[in-house]
Amino acid sequence: MIHRSSFRLTVAACALLAGPLSAATIDVAIIGEPDTFDPMVSTKDVVSIVTQHFVETLYTFDDSWSVVPLLASDMPEISEDGLTYVIPLREGVTFHDGSSMDSADVKASLDRWLEVASRGKGIADKVETVEATGPSEITITLKEPYAPLLSLLAFSNSAAAVYPEEIIAPQIDKVVGTGPYKLEAHEPDRYTQLVRFDGYTQPTGAAERAQIPDEIRFVPVPDPNTRVEGLLSGQFAYADGLSTEAYDRIAQSDAAEPVLLEPFGWPIFAINHKKGLMTDLKVRQAVQAALPFDDMMFAAFGDDKFFQTDGAMYPEGWAWHTEDGTDLYNQNDQEKAKALLQEAGYDGSPLRILTSRQYEFHYQMAEVAKMALEMAGFTVEMDVVDWATLAQNRDNPDLWDIYITHSPFLPEPALTSSFFPTAREGWNNPEKNEILDRFTSESDPEKRKAVFAELQKIIYADVGLIKVGNFNALQGKAAGLEGVTPSPWPAFWNAKLPE
Repeated sequence: MIHRSSFRLTVAACALLAGPLSAATIDVAIIGEPDTFDPMVSTKDVVSIVTQHFVETLYTFDDSWSVVPLLASDMPEISEDGLTYVIPLREGVTFHDGSSMDSADVKASLDRWLEVASRGKGIADKVETVEATGPSEITITLKEPYAPLLSLLAFSNSAAAVYPEEIIAPQIDKVVGTGPYKLEAHEPDRYTQLVRFDGYTQPTGAAERAQIPDEIRFVPVPDPNTRVEGLLSGQFAYADGLSTEAYDRIAQSDAAEPVLLEPFGWPIFAINHKKGLMTDLKVRQAVQAALPFDDMMFAAFGDDKFFQTDGAMYPEGWAWHTEDGTDLYNQNDQEKAKALLQEAGYDGSPLRILTSRQYEFHYQMAEVAKMALEMAGFTVEMDVVDWATLAQNRDNPDLWDIYITHSPFLPEPALTSSFFPTAREGWNNPEKNEILDRFTSESDPEKRKAVFAELQKIIYADVGLIKVGNFNALQGKAAGLEGVTPSPWPAFWNAKLPE
């Protein structure tokens, strides 16, 4: 946690870096330091927010979450059997190293994505070949139909990013992209500086990126109160991941405006299915039975205008909304949990909860959960670390039983990597896998909804993960800032401050 003295040092350091806000420079406070600039190998939002400005994919999402071309010149030609995707590429696209993008770069990048990215690995067994079928054409051939393919190719998180063929390696130390901005400087724990790429070739239509700021600087500010203070003082043009307690203060300020994403997403207790206590179904069911979601959400967000206690994986109004399985949501029954622990032969071993205070609501939910779980008979061990350490430790199944994270509501459920056995949680239930295979191979929207209802039901029955509720996320922007579309991953290429 950053204390008030640290806040003074942080703001002073940022002031030396940034000076007053100007229309030519956009300074953004983010929750922590990106631990990589290679979005292919990361699912962290903080990595996506920064890297989307200098690394691009074949497709992207428009403001209504429809897939549109980015490095591709058009939507793909898809064969009638759904197995072949012929993707035309834009010509004249230049990498930041001055080289030109062609199909060899795209093929090499997609091959790497299938090998190293969590979402790429999740569909690697469904891909027959990736071929460069012309200088400006790539062809993906599948072994079986996979309806979410274009959404996967468009997502900036665990991204199917396109790099020069020459730098492709299992680990890329210096990322080279095609985006509207390029990486100019990185001072760890101080800032990441991006400057306009003058060789950028502009996509047309919904993907247009106007390159209005001369530079964009992302400043890691781990403490949420410090992000609020920096926004209100005029130090930052934008601040991400703010506590909802700050809403009224920002709204009453002349210097800033609140940006409320409603609904934003769902907090998740991710479960270790590979090792430890939670590999026992009865123990998982005991955790699910014990947790008091009303109390957890209220502790995290303070006012019900910022949250909903709702068990459906997607809220009402979304195509994927279903109530199947939700009878097991919000049981708040510690006696039932005790009985399940007794059936499991629980020996008092610590249930290890990995969390961070950089997202303060994660920690607040964990504190309430700890009390309820102890009432049910668990011995609970809280491991409270910074977000970068959590992101590292969650990849080691020896170090945790539950870690706390959150996700926006994504337009395609198959973008949620936790559903797949290849994810770090390792949920490898054969019945669930069969349902998931049917869901991803079905192209009919109505039939997909019905199969997703089956998937939600088994999420609860097998306790694949634990959804806490729905929440609205708060960001903040400088008064008069234009051109930034509210999003879980706000982009700043069109951002403009008043003169």
